[in-house]
Amino acid sequence: MSSIPTGPNSDHLAGAVKECVFCEMTRQHHPQCARRLPKRIILVRHGESQGNLDMSAYSTTPDYRIPLTPLGVDQARAAGRGIVDVVSDSDPAAGNGPNWKVYFYVSPYERTRATLREIGAAFPRGRVIGAREECRVREQDFGNFQVEERMRAVKETRERFGRFFFRFPEGESAADVFDRVASFLESLWRDIDMGRLEQDASCETNLVIVSHGLTSRVFLMKWFKWTVDQFEHLNNFDNCEFRVMQLGPGGEYSLLVHHTKEELQRWGLSPEMIADQQWRASANRRSWADECSSFLPTFFDHWNDDDEDDGDGAKENGKINNNKLLE
Repeated sequence: MSSIPTGPNSDHLAGAVKECVFCEMTRQHHPQCARRLPKRIILVRHGESQGNLDMSAYSTTPDYRIPLTPLGVDQARAAGRGIVDVVSDSDPAAGNGPNWKVYFYVSPYERTRATLREIGAAFPRGRVIGAREECRVREQDFGNFQVEERMRAVKETRERFGRFFFRFPEGESAADVFDRVASFLESLWRDIDMGRLEQDASCETNLVIVSHGLTSRVFLMKWFKWTVDQFEHLNNFDNCEFRVMQLGPGGEYSLLVHHTKEELQRWGLSPEMIADQQWRASANRRSWADECSSFLPTFFDHWNDDDEDDGDGAKENGKINNNKLLE
């Protein structure tokens, strides 16, 4: 448990520490809390790799050494320029200033490190706080050297079995990736809590995680508490496609602050998931208990209505809120 500071400003600091109990993952961030959250968390898939172009590459080259193609290099450079445009965008009406910086996490694979190098070329040195290799956001392990025909058969079996729980022989399942991504998120929150990612109070911090398609989808699944069935319907990122989780005015991260509903539909999000993103984009901390979408219809398809209603329709609160958000 955190100790309460003492000294001239102890009353103010003690209040800030107390507020931190509300700042758990996916919960509302109190404006006066000592924890300063990044403005954006941006997930980027690597550029086109030799393995994307020709599956036989995996039979002679270890997966972690697969390089980018020339097109992949160009995609990474374009992604860098696109990310600069996103993080440098300021809204004078909202009082956003030009003081922004970025911190990078990158998978240890050659194709992700090469993607980061090209992305980094778009940033002035003074805008980059730092970069860290993070092994837990690496690609799903498919085994060692991969025989092309065998892997085609294995992937066909995966489609019948289900993508999340299917474990590749001598490799991982998406469920295994979920476990290590969850561990990474614990470390990420410690980095935020200890101020390792920020410069000063006036600086907008942006996190950029250069990773892989499935790992990025699992990251979103863990963050937004999506179910296994919801994960199964998600579409993969394109090479160097990036998705922006941006902090809304109420302290929740949402894909709908930067992206559109049409984009989310194209990515495979259900109407219920999109309604949740819309709630997060404009959520008010005081409304968490009453209005937070918890995907109730996903788990329950009938209710015991014998009890008297409390007068405000609370027993169907989840459905009512979702319908209102989709209007």
